[in-house]
Amino acid sequence: MAKQKETKTNAMRILDTMKIPYRHLTYECPEFEDGIQVADMLGLPHEIVYKTLVTQGSGGAYFVFVIPIEDELDLKAAARSVGVKSVEMVPVREINAVTGYIRGGCTAVGMKKQYGTRIHQSARDLREIAVSGGRIGSQLLLSPWDLARASGAEFADLVKHP
Repeated sequence: MAKQKETKTNAMRILDTMKIPYRHLTYECPEFEDGIQVADMLGLPHEIVYKTLVTQGSGGAYFVFVIPIEDELDLKAAARSVGVKSVEMVPVREINAVTGYIRGGCTAVGMKKQYGTRIHQSARDLREIAVSGGRIGSQLLLSPWDLARASGAEFADLVKHP
C-alpha cells in the first residue's frame, strides 16, 4: 500500500526552504478548538504551546503576537513592543483577508504580508514550542529562535501579569 503524501502548508514550505527543522503533528478536528484543547489532544505540555493573535494598530498597520495558550495578550504592552499608541484584536471575520489563514490555523510564518511580529519572551528559554501549522488540525514543533527567524519576530513581554 502506497504511503499517502503529506500536504504541506505554506508555513511548512517556507521552513523547508529556509532549512529550519520542525516536527509536524496532526490531530482530528472538524472545527476550531482552542489552544488548550489542541495541546490536550496532542498530549503536549501547555507551557510549550503558543497561539498566534493578529491585531491592528492605531495607525492602521497589522501586528502579530505569539503568546502561551493559557495567557492573555496585554494590549498596552503589545502596542509598546511594536512602537504604536494602541492595538486592538482583528475581528475573526477579517483574519483570512489579512493573513491568508483561518482562525485556528493562523501562524506567524507565511502570512500574505510580513507584519511586525513579537513572540512572548517566555519562549526564549524553551527548547521548542508548538504553534499552528497553517491549517486546523496541524501543529509545528520548532525552536522559538527558528520561529523568530522565519517570521522576522522579536521577543517581548506581551502578556497580562496577575
